[in-house]
Amino acid sequence: MLKAELRKKYILKRKALSTDEAFLLSEKIFENFINYFKLEEGMKIHIFLPILERKEINTQIFIKYFLEHQVRVFVPKVIDGRMINIEISENTQFETSKWGIPEPVSNEDSNEAFFDYVITPLLYCDEEGNRIGYGKGFYDVFFQNISLESKKIGVNYFNPSEVIDDVWENDSPLDYLVTPADVLSFFKGLE
Repeated sequence: MLKAELRKKYILKRKALSTDEAFLLSEKIFENFINYFKLEEGMKIHIFLPILERKEINTQIFIKYFLEHQVRVFVPKVIDGRMINIEISENTQFETSKWGIPEPVSNEDSNEAFFDYVITPLLYCDEEGNRIGYGKGFYDVFFQNISLESKKIGVNYFNPSEVIDDVWENDSPLDYLVTPADVLSFFKGLE
């Protein structure tokens, strides 16, 4: 299927989830992540902040755990059409962007280019690790500007079941996908 068709389909599938279902599935995704990926103090993780009204994966569960375990947490913020990375702590102040995304009040870019893990938002991911987001391309540009050693991890309520027919040359596939049922590896390098 084409990205536009899959985007519509999975937006509707996500909307069909109740708030309770979305939270319980987010907890299962978090548990699968923690059980699969080994975290160490001082690791650097880039993670998106969820738009809970759109029933995105509740990454607040992840962020709370990371901060409690001295994992460094970086979140995106879009300024003048460009995504920057801001390191956060328990004391970080947030505001809601024009897209309804929670973002730090600070505009101080960390300029960090290496992350142990980049937990990536998506609407759908196929069996090759190709992802579909909201179509703005922020993460495709971001992936081109970070270390190739940073592992890109998608989180989604749904396992892959359909092929994305219109993958573009500049699309960056994920290394892993974490769902409530599985952790799938697309990683082609040495682990």
